Order: sequence, then C-alpha cells, then structure tokens
Amino acid sequence: MDYYYELLQRQTDAEGSQVSKYRPTLNTQGAWNENEQHMAPATGVICAELEKFQPKENMRIGRMSFDILGMIHLDDFQITTRCIRPGKTIELLESVFEAKGRACIVARTWRMITEDTTDVAGLEDKPMPSYKTLSNWEGMSLWGGGYIQSVSRNIKVVERRPGKGRVWITNDLEMVKGETTSSFVKLMGMVDTMNGVVVRQDNLFSHIFPNVDLQIHLYRLPTGMWLGLEVEQQYGQDGIGLTTAVLHDEEGPFGHAEQILTVRKIS
Repeated sequence: MDYYYELLQRQTDAEGSQVSKYRPTLNTQGAWNENEQHMAPATGVICAELEKFQPKENMRIGRMSFDILGMIHLDDFQITTRCIRPGKTIELLESVFEAKGRACIVARTWRMITEDTTDVAGLEDKPMPSYKTLSNWEGMSLWGGGYIQSVSRNIKVVERRPGKGRVWITNDLEMVKGETTSSFVKLMGMVDTMNGVVVRQDNLFSHIFPNVDLQIHLYRLPTGMWLGLEVEQQYGQDGIGLTTAVLHDEEGPFGHAEQILTVRKIS
C-alpha cells in the first residue's frame, strides 16, 4: 500500500468539532510493539486533521504538544479536533486520538496570526549539508515495524555517533489514501523518528527508551519532502532522558522538537 491511513469518515458535529475516523495500514506499525502504531505517522495524521480544521489565511501553526497517554493501538481510531480558546490573534486547538474506547494521544496546538517581520528576522540555527550527495544509511534496519520499513530506504547521514548526529529522511507514501500530502503533514509525520536515529547505546540495547510526549515549535512552515534532523539524545541517572532536534528542510532550519523519555532496563 502506498499510504499510511485510510479515511473512513469526516464530519463536523453540532458543536463545531471535526470528527474523523481512520483505519491504519501496516505502514504505521510501531518499532516497540507490532500491535501498536508508531508515533511518527500518528503525528502526521493529526496534522492532516489540523490542516482541515477551520483554516484561516492569516494564521498558522506555531506549536504542537502531543502527550502519549498509552498504547496507540494498530486498529481503527477516531480523531476529534476542536477550538478550546478562540481568538483573533492566537487560538488553541485540541485534538484527541482515540482507539478501542480510550484516548491514546491528546494534542494541543497554538495557531497564531502572521505578519511581515522581515526587518527583524534572524536565526541562530545553522543549515545542514544537502542530502543530495549522501549515500543511504542502513542503520535503522535494526528496528522492526512497518513505519521504519517505510523510511529506512530513504535515510542519509551527514554524520552520527551514539547520542548525536545529523540525518536526512523521507518516504514515498501519502499520509491519507486519496488525499495529497502537504509538506507540513509529510515532514511532521516523520519528526518522531528522531528518537531512533542517534540511539545512545550499541545495537544490543540494555535499556528501552520510549517517549511519552512530542513537542514541536515552528518558526517557519516547512517546504519540500525531505526532513533534516539534527539530534542529541541524553539519558539522566534516574531513568529519564531527553531527545532534542533542530528541524530542517531543503531551505534550512525551521524549528525545534523535543521528547521526554522513560529509560528502562530490559529484564
């Protein structure tokens, strides 16, 4: 299949919430458990819903905060998106991803007014070297699951070592069957891959390190189909870690992402 999800139904309820029902394909399968979805495409399909929810030409998404409440079941699910704080210059949206009768992900999104700030614009993040002259990296093959298979043939490394690196990544799939995937949805739907590209252990893991959240801040909307990840992964001494990334597209850096990790020894 050349897509991650099949849309079963999308409608707006009496209170103005957008309610959509989906069926995942095996392309969404997670790396930790064959019966769950990977957070990367789950992020992407939530973003596809956000794009369609009451769009406004003078506003764009500036921040998305995803809390992972439990297993993202590899089963039919529903996303309900609503505005919980309306406004003319900023508004807060909430998306709830539910499967098997339980909420799996709750996302809060700030949508913000745009204006021309060219006169004061400036970045400290530096561009990454282009992916175009780099060879494919096979290192992600140690992970299982359909999602990793969908991207593992399209990963190129600028440099990497355990705990730190710079990679480019893309995939050839549409996020939703029959719908054109925008650059925003395509790239946001790969951000969560950052936790697996610079693992701070050798290939024989002594600890697992799943993330319980994903935070994305965008100072520019991304373009193109390739996502650059400039990643650091750090473990504390009491079972909690942090994966941090600067996000890039072919035009340069466009934002940051972070994940808090629960680091657990494999028994």
